Amino acid sequence: MGRLAGASRGSRAIFHSVIGCLAGAVLASALHAAEERGPVTNLPLPRFVSLKADEGNVRRGPSLSHRVDWVFARRNMPLEVTAEYGHWRRVRDREGAGGWVHYSLLSGVRTALVEEDMVALRMKPDDEAPVNARAEAGVVARVSECNLDWCWVIAGGERGWVRKAALWGVKREEILE
Repeated sequence: MGRLAGASRGSRAIFHSVIGCLAGAVLASALHAAEERGPVTNLPLPRFVSLKADEGNVRRGPSLSHRVDWVFARRNMPLEVTAEYGHWRRVRDREGAGGWVHYSLLSGVRTALVEEDMVALRMKPDDEAPVNARAEAGVVARVSECNLDWCWVIAGGERGWVRKAALWGVKREEILE
């Protein structure tokens, strides 16, 4: 380890002790964040789900007595669950808009929103693989499988592998089988 200029042996020990404590705190914080679980479902937070219904009221708080701020009106739209309270889930969409939605309006079926225009759906998870079809930005696709870089999706009857970076609704490090 490098030497501290002008530092006494005792101050160096304190310095190394402080650095060790800080590193431990940072690691513990990172592990805690990676392991955060919902208090109701014990499922990871945040996580992705989809809108089961054609419409879903988005409320300001987790109860029927809270005002409806807007309505999600697109079946299968991917949403990110960020909190849980009883039968309510705080969700957000791709643009960050969100609020509290009753859990009965949500599904565990995984979908993703295509973010790039005319993205290629390929026969294999390879940039050189033949293209089956193309999807416009804004298309909602069902996600069946993901490796580190690619997801197998179905959209409008077409199927293929899409680069994960072109989708919203799956985490970068997430693997689905």
